[in-house]
This record gives sequence, C-alpha cells and structure tokens, in this order.
Amino acid sequence: MKKLVIGCDHAAPELKAIVRDHLIARGFDVTDVGTHTTESCNYPDYAHALCKKIQSGECELGILICGTGIGMSMAANKHKGIRAACCSDTFSARLTRLHNDANVLCFGARVVGMGLALDLVDAFVDAPFEGGKHQKRVDMITAIENGERAD
Repeated sequence: MKKLVIGCDHAAPELKAIVRDHLIARGFDVTDVGTHTTESCNYPDYAHALCKKIQSGECELGILICGTGIGMSMAANKHKGIRAACCSDTFSARLTRLHNDANVLCFGARVVGMGLALDLVDAFVDAPFEGGKHQKRVDMITAIENGERAD
C-alpha cells in the first residue's frame, strides 16, 4: 500500500477532503498536513510540511492543492529530491509519473473541478515510473539540483 501525503492552502480544504477520502476509500494510507480551514494562510508552509514527509521516506507521493497549483509547485520544487508537477489534465498527470518520476502532484481548486481532480489523482498515483531512458533524464535533473552539472 502506497503511503501518500496531502496538503492545501485556504483555497482548497473542501477539495482536499474529497481527494483524501477518495484515496482512503481506494485503500491508500493518507497523511493530511492541512490546512483545514478557509482562513488565509501561507501555501509554502503546507508545501514544506508535505515535502518533509516525502524526504524522510515516511510517504512516497504527495498531492498539493492551492488556487492554481502553481504556487504550491514552485514551493515544493525548492526542496531537495522533490519533483512536483502542476497538472490540469490526466495525460500530463500520468506522464509526469511515467517519464519524470514526479513525486508530488499539484493542481488548482480554482482551475479543476472535483471530477477532474479525482481523475488527475488516480492517473498520478496509478502510474509507475518507467525508468529506462527516462532514468537518465531524472538523474540529469538530480545532478542540476545537487550542483553537479558540468556545462
């Protein structure tokens, strides 16, 4: 059973709860790092809390939801070892796992509705990383992240 972590800012607690409950119903172990209210908050705090769970190995994959998904993806991608993708279509959500080994899916509650959000999540969590030629490219991203890329 995959261990997942989910978080959001004030734009998405209702959608986050729907996604969390959907994943639990599918049999996933889901950790919720908040927020739980629509009171204004700072999305980098929730991105950070989620990324720490992945970096520690406590969780395999994460889902972050804000108004557009963009802020969350930017904040998450500042964390070592995190490959966050902001997606609003199922093709991209599936391919970012298959080809990029993304470990965090981001999307916007003001961009996608409940039905599409659930489809995005299913496409993301169900797709395995293909490896092969894609591993070389992920390794190149990691080298850039580690300051090891020679020009």
